[in-house]
Amino acid sequence: MIKYLLSVIVVLACLSGWASVDVKQYLLPQPKKIEVLQGQATHFNGRIICKNLVEPAVMRSVNRVKQIMLGLGYNYPLASVAALNEKAAIELKIDASIGQKQGYTLQISNDGILLAGNDAEGLWNGVLTLEQLSAIAQKEGAFPMVKITDWPDFERRGVMLDISRDKVPTMASIYKLVDQLAKWKINEFQLYTEHTFAYQNHKKVWENASPMTAEQVIELDAYCKERFIDLVPNQNSFGHMRRWLKHKEYVHLAECPKPAKTIWGMMSKTSLSPVEPGSLKLVEELFNELLPNFSSEYVNIGCDETVELGCGKSKAICKKEGKGNVYLKFLLELKKLVDANNKKVQFWGDIILHHPELIPHLPKDMTALIWGYGAKHPFKKQCAQFQKAGLDFYVCPGTSTWKTIMGRNKNAFENLLNAAENGKAYGAKGFLNTNWGDNGHWQPQSVCYPAYLYGAALAWSVEENKSVDIAHFLNQQVFEDRNEVIGQVIVDLGNAYLETGVETDNSNIFFQMLKEAHKPMDKGRNIKKLKAEKVKQAMAFINEKLKAMDNAAMICYDGPLVKEELQQAANLCLHACQQILYKLEAKGGSIKNITAKQREELKEELKALITRHQHLWLKRNRPGGLSDSSTKLQSVLDKY
Repeated sequence: MIKYLLSVIVVLACLSGWASVDVKQYLLPQPKKIEVLQGQATHFNGRIICKNLVEPAVMRSVNRVKQIMLGLGYNYPLASVAALNEKAAIELKIDASIGQKQGYTLQISNDGILLAGNDAEGLWNGVLTLEQLSAIAQKEGAFPMVKITDWPDFERRGVMLDISRDKVPTMASIYKLVDQLAKWKINEFQLYTEHTFAYQNHKKVWENASPMTAEQVIELDAYCKERFIDLVPNQNSFGHMRRWLKHKEYVHLAECPKPAKTIWGMMSKTSLSPVEPGSLKLVEELFNELLPNFSSEYVNIGCDETVELGCGKSKAICKKEGKGNVYLKFLLELKKLVDANNKKVQFWGDIILHHPELIPHLPKDMTALIWGYGAKHPFKKQCAQFQKAGLDFYVCPGTSTWKTIMGRNKNAFENLLNAAENGKAYGAKGFLNTNWGDNGHWQPQSVCYPAYLYGAALAWSVEENKSVDIAHFLNQQVFEDRNEVIGQVIVDLGNAYLETGVETDNSNIFFQMLKEAHKPMDKGRNIKKLKAEKVKQAMAFINEKLKAMDNAAMICYDGPLVKEELQQAANLCLHACQQILYKLEAKGGSIKNITAKQREELKEELKALITRHQHLWLKRNRPGGLSDSSTKLQSVLDKY
């Protein structure tokens, strides 16, 4: 039963037990400044006082504090002002003198809790820190006495999830992810769409994709706003339009309706043509229907990887005016459509970076998104170019989980840190951690958390968080593993690719083993580097981590599912390795020359893995896209 309290909130904890508590081991992101004082907060007298209760944004923080205390078993009365000579047990206030946007100060002593935010979001950030400290109170019987002064390095700290490469999460899954990200002070969330919003006049495009509906977006927007997260629409509108242009109703808008030679080889039907009047007309219709469902002042219009530009219908004008100028002209026309919806443009910066002389011509109310996923991506050079132009920009690294099955953590951590350090040095407005789903979105959600966690910590404060113990915080804040096992298992599995001795760009070797199953060993760009000894070493490493997983004691809501997902991902990688070992023994290193027994073994094993893939998919995601994803695995099976 919840106790009504005016005097003692926490029972005195024994000093010997308290001395062993490392307060910082409960805090992620790590704060800028923290002073841990001697002793512990043993009693608070009074009420919760906050004079800003009339402000809805402040009231969210007050309500969260009440929930935190209720979770400890205590119910505090609330008031907007203190009575004469009354000292608050918990005081929350807005104090602009803190001077740091979204910053806060938190002091816990025997006199009570004093939490001040520079603004409403700063107050919320302080509440999130208090909530993490409440885990100590829950465990030890008392709050630590601390003084914390904290503020973010990046004003905008975001996560982008690809929901167009087959996998569209259920609303329950999205809400769970938002809750987790909010605890790490993430304040921007994007769902990348190409064809997965239910546009009323374009059912042909999304009918098999289980898309987000307008009603779901509106509900999610409100859910995010309650957690100080800005839900930003993200609709690609130039390149990456294959899901539209493959249909006969839209193919006339394609830059290359038929295959044409591009820098990526022969391609068609991926980019809108800027010389087709209908291209802008289509995007205008989409924006007018999509954007009003979002309260954000921003929209990400994509415009990346327009590799067909100048290879088809716009070839003549690109030759005459320059490909960069044609790109910029269309980009600015898209901006007009966004302006008409009273929003501001975010756009991927890769194409304009190929034409740096045009960067100064970009309107100053646009935000460039600098993406790059390699450990050594030139963020420094690229940030400097946008900084010099006086343009707002984000650094956009990634989780490095797509096209990997189990992750690529070493690369991810280095990529995230590279982006954060250079973004901070050059004054980036935002840090957007991207999680893509290329080629079937085979990676489960579980393997994405190490990079989610590390990225969120860096986005808050680079110096204080670049050396955080990722495995520890995964155990504590994601998987709630009482034995402190699963965090290290997931980090290690995400580095299993290193055991093979072969690293690949924007993918890992396990994924490449499957995608190149049809190629003889000497014909695969990456698989030809593999040696049997190193492949066996990787398999032993994976099996060792799976065995360690047996000792995990997760109490999170999805603990059993996490184990199933990791087992499936590991088994798929082990299967890929075994296939390679058979090919290495076969004549010409070809799958065609393995023995009949080996072929049958591989077939039966992969059939079972595909069935399992389909089963686990539906635990967190909608059915749309599952057929496409499974077909990509089936294509591997067909090679056997």
